[in-house]
Amino acid sequence: MGSREHDLLTALWDRHADDVYAYARRRVGESAAPDVVADVFTVAIEHPDRLPPDALPWLYGVARKVLANHRRGAVRRDALAERAEAHAEPFAPDPADAAGVRADLVRALAGLRESDRELVLLVAWEGLSVAEAADVLGCRRGTAAVRLHRARKRLRSALSEEPSLALLTAVEDR
Repeated sequence: MGSREHDLLTALWDRHADDVYAYARRRVGESAAPDVVADVFTVAIEHPDRLPPDALPWLYGVARKVLANHRRGAVRRDALAERAEAHAEPFAPDPADAAGVRADLVRALAGLRESDRELVLLVAWEGLSVAEAADVLGCRRGTAAVRLHRARKRLRSALSEEPSLALLTAVEDR
C-alpha cells in the first residue's frame, strides 16, 4: 500500500469509523460492533478503487453485507445451540426485553419486513437521506421513498396500538 492510499484510508477511518461503529452497534450490540467495523474497513483496504467520493453510504452498504454474513453464521450457531439446548433447563428471559417502551418499540419494528425496517433505521438512526439510504440498499430513490412512506405508516399504526409509545407515533419525514 502506497503512502497516498494509506493517507486516504486513514482519513476514511478518521471520518467514518464512528458512524460505521454506531450503525453496527445499533444492529448487533456493543460487543459485536467492533468486529463488524473491522470487517468493513478490511473491505475498504482491500478495494480502495471501489470507494466513491461520498464513502459513508458505501461503507453502510458494506456493513449491511457484513452483517448479513454474521447473521448467516449466527443461524448456523443457533441451530447448533438448539440441538444442545434440547437437554438443558429453560432460562428466564432477558429483563431488558420486558422494559416498557423499549420492548414496545422492538415489537413495532419487528413487525416490519427486514428491508423496510433497515430503510427506516438508516434514515432514523443513521441520519441518511432517502437518496443515501437507497444507495445503501441498492434501489432507486423513488422506490426507497415509497417503501419508507409505507413502512412509516405501518410503524405509526403499530406504535399507536402500544400505550407506552403514544407520544412517539409522529415519525418525521425527511
